[in-house]
Amino acid sequence: MRKRLLINIASALLLARWRQTLVAAVGVTFSITMFITLLSFMSGLNDLLDGLILNRTAHVRIYNDIKPNADQPINKTAKYASGHNFIGSIKSDANRQAIYNSDAIMKSLQKDSRVLGYSPKLTAQVFFNDGSIDITGSIFGINAQEETKLFHFDDYITTGNSADLNKVSNSIILGKGLADKLLVQIGDGVQITTSKGERFQLKVVGTFQSGIKDFDNVQSYASLNTVQKILSVPNDYVTSIQVKLNDIKQAPAVAKEYEKLYQTDAEDIQTANSQFETGSSIRTLISYSVGITLLIVAGFGIYNILNMMIFEKMDSIAILKATGFSGSDVKSIFIYIAISIGIFGGLMGLLFGFGLSSIIDQIPFNTVSLPTIKTYPINYNPKFYVIGIVFSFITTYFAGWFPARKASKIDPVVIIRGK
Repeated sequence: MRKRLLINIASALLLARWRQTLVAAVGVTFSITMFITLLSFMSGLNDLLDGLILNRTAHVRIYNDIKPNADQPINKTAKYASGHNFIGSIKSDANRQAIYNSDAIMKSLQKDSRVLGYSPKLTAQVFFNDGSIDITGSIFGINAQEETKLFHFDDYITTGNSADLNKVSNSIILGKGLADKLLVQIGDGVQITTSKGERFQLKVVGTFQSGIKDFDNVQSYASLNTVQKILSVPNDYVTSIQVKLNDIKQAPAVAKEYEKLYQTDAEDIQTANSQFETGSSIRTLISYSVGITLLIVAGFGIYNILNMMIFEKMDSIAILKATGFSGSDVKSIFIYIAISIGIFGGLMGLLFGFGLSSIIDQIPFNTVSLPTIKTYPINYNPKFYVIGIVFSFITTYFAGWFPARKASKIDPVVIIRGK
């Protein structure tokens, strides 16, 4: 009963100064609106930028690296075994780039519960013949179905269909920049020359655009069997196996395990793309910092308004205390006022934040480098809305606590005597 009375008194004080209350609520609403919009947009932008590379990068890449043999003959000689030998101009080891026992490795990966999926890959360095000019490029032999399932390959196809790589014999999907250089389109033929001087004719079944111009100028894709035929290698010849895990955080540990288990090199996504994670973290940190700063500024506005309200309502506070209300009761009244402003402004901020994010999500965003992106990226993560309302509640609570504490210490005798 007493609590309801305190709430009624707080409501009366709020309505008595409704213009000031509205200004405070608008401040909280604006802060939450910008907080939600900023985080949604920046998070969507992070997802877009990271997706250009990270979504198409394996969590663990199994391959054979080209490197010199660390165990040189001089180190095996008894005469020099105990010394420190300086060796220069060491040639790379004679090991081939292909992965040994690739079929057995893929069968083992299929049984690993940590693995979401895998996709074999084969790289061929070739020249694309354009009349008398040879354009340096590379062809990646892939399993189109697995690449689409695991690495969103279809999202970057601008013309044609990735499934045609398996349906059409000796077919190829060219990077947009490379296709423009060769002046070819779907149905045309391109001639390539391998590093061994062998020539092949391939049929264009599509083009792709990754958003990174340097890649699109040299890269192309064909089926795994087509590239194996170009290189004149057996059907089990692959240069890497792209592994995607159920939990990306396990990648560093899994990569080390695979290196020992399969006697190959293995690189995890965190090591290969650490700069992208750093950039995303910094952008997110900036977004949270700006949003929280806006909320704190709104909190100062509530603090100033409540201070003015206490100054103007000295008589009312004195009467309340003279009629039996304790200092804690007075403090509760002003805290109720602050929390009411925070909840109302926060809920309205969530509503306007969602609305503004939806408007931005509909704004056309057309760029040549990102043809698959049609509108500005927005991430509607519920976490942002929870953080917004919780922080709004905390900010307004403390903004009201200090003035409320001041009001609770007012001596009614001093106020009445002064009047």
